[in-house]
Amino acid sequence: MTSVRTPLARVRGLGSAKAGVEHWWMQRLTALALVPLTLWFVYSLTALTGASHGTVALWLARPRNSVLMIMLVIAAFHHAQLGLQVVIEDYVHGEGTRLAALVAVKFLALLLAAGSIFGIVRIAFGVIG
Repeated sequence: MTSVRTPLARVRGLGSAKAGVEHWWMQRLTALALVPLTLWFVYSLTALTGASHGTVALWLARPRNSVLMIMLVIAAFHHAQLGLQVVIEDYVHGEGTRLAALVAVKFLALLLAAGSIFGIVRIAFGVIG
């Protein structure tokens, strides 16, 4: 029996293209956010060259610096996860392997970001050591 649906109607909502625009925009937005955040981070590290551990901890404890650092961590790990997702979807061919790799990348990015943010918050609130 032949279908009366058009080819476009048959594929609408199926396949990897269903969230492609959102994914593309998130990659661009995180990349855009990473430009000033990375410049701030490099400038700050350069200014802190030779500083003691205590000085760096006090610097990170300042609200502006800790908030910017958390934003950098979130943007960097999300951007990395989005990029790795594209690589996995393009080059991993086994469905089970692809799914396992995607879950692992998402979980690892979340775990590393959460650990980084936890460390920043501990320093920001003076819970060092």
